[in-house]
Amino acid sequence: MKESPVTDTTSTAAEGTDALTRLEQEGEIAADYLEGLLDIADLDGDIDMDVEADRAAVSVISEGTSRDLQKLVGRDGEVLEALQELTRLAVLRETGERSRLMLDIAGFRAQKREKLIALAQEAVEQVKESGESVKLSPMTPFERKVVHDAVAAAGLSSESEGEEPQRRVVVLP
Repeated sequence: MKESPVTDTTSTAAEGTDALTRLEQEGEIAADYLEGLLDIADLDGDIDMDVEADRAAVSVISEGTSRDLQKLVGRDGEVLEALQELTRLAVLRETGERSRLMLDIAGFRAQKREKLIALAQEAVEQVKESGESVKLSPMTPFERKVVHDAVAAAGLSSESEGEEPQRRVVVLP
């Protein structure tokens, strides 16, 4: 009697559900941490949680003017980067696992993403016209990831070169 191979699709579905549940838990922990932070700083803001591209995404938004929340963004997002790391540490403390959580405050990252995609598209056009590589200005890891993704979506390749904080994206022909 010949045994037929059995595919275990239920374990794959369960793994996907487990990952989603874990990311949602990360978002909940991050939201609780950020709510406490907003209370301490006496700032108003609503917290929105989502799961995007296999990572928890948490946004702090304001119903009215986001002027107060700009304090949490800082110059060029420096304070936002620090808060993201602190929030990731809070998640690590609770779960025991490192988080890739993405934090946005007052739409700063969303606006930055749009500008970076436009920059990447300009670089892609320049590379296509000249046939030569284009080096962009130094960027943070978040910024480089957005540019790499936009370049790949346009059908070209890119690489990062240099050492932090001078690490940059090079768009290749």
